[in-house]
Amino acid sequence: MSYPANLRYTKDHEWISLDGTTATIGITEYAQRELGDIVYVEVDTIGKALEAGAVFGTVEAVKTVSDLFLPVSGTINELNPALTNAPELVNSDPYGEGWMVKMTVNNPADLDGLLDAAGYQAVVD
Repeated sequence: MSYPANLRYTKDHEWISLDGTTATIGITEYAQRELGDIVYVEVDTIGKALEAGAVFGTVEAVKTVSDLFLPVSGTINELNPALTNAPELVNSDPYGEGWMVKMTVNNPADLDGLLDAAGYQAVVD
């Protein structure tokens, strides 16, 4: 399993990358493997300001539905448009084309409180 070093992680299996104050968020390779075949991603929080830990959407697999938790506080700006017709991108490329949302982060320093790759690997291994 891969744990890209340039990302930060949550214990709830979300990853986040930051470019200025814009963050990209998705679920980890571990999470997508545990869920199985992803059939639908729902995010109805576009344009909303949410606190860290809030549910920003759901991911539906063949056998289960799982909440998606926001790693840091901010405003959700965009849902990955490719997931509408190809939710399986979350399975095939969870750290690339399978990203879920982009957001504006309230405080970029909040990422310092998240797990680095080694810390996340220790949680799931």
